Amino acid sequence: MPQKQPKKGRLWLNDGSCIRLRPEYPNHVWSYDFVEDRTHDGRKFRMLNIIDEFTRECLAIRVNRKLKAVDVIDVLSDLFILRGVPGHIRSDNGSEFVAEAVREWITAVGAKTAYIEPGSPWENGCCESFNSKLRDELLKGEIFYTLKEARIVIENWRRHYNTIRPHSSLGYRPPAPETVLWPAAQPQPASPATPAVAPRPIMH
Repeated sequence: MPQKQPKKGRLWLNDGSCIRLRPEYPNHVWSYDFVEDRTHDGRKFRMLNIIDEFTRECLAIRVNRKLKAVDVIDVLSDLFILRGVPGHIRSDNGSEFVAEAVREWITAVGAKTAYIEPGSPWENGCCESFNSKLRDELLKGEIFYTLKEARIVIENWRRHYNTIRPHSSLGYRPPAPETVLWPAAQPQPASPATPAVAPRPIMH
């Protein structure tokens, strides 16, 4: 029989949160997780949600009937090209995230994996909070008749979440507001062309 292991204590802040890996700047820590829903015919579809924990911006939502390790790599590779490689990627211990291909690929591009403790979803609190808002604000109030409809509606909601919806944790500002120049620059009229032949003088 192995010797009994001593219990591990955790450090807790005054607000009840656990001291773990904390995002300190944009692209420092991303987190991702899966959410499931059904179309009107009862068939399941899955959503892969990827969040920047510092800015709270939802970087992507991939929607498909099935999502595997290769789909995780596909979405991340597109984001790495657009935004650069993050310092850490936080996730639970689902098979899609701990797959050898995913772990090796993340390490090869220069990022680090940060897996939460099994059965401790609060350690991925940023993504859990986003998933809850996605369900409450969209999924519970929508009937999706096709997968294509689900993709369009969910992507529109993601854009609204990033650019318009206020976030209390950000001082009631959206994570990635759109920049609008006002007043818009007015186009300048083209200068009149110089006539090829000078007009004749008026004779009296």
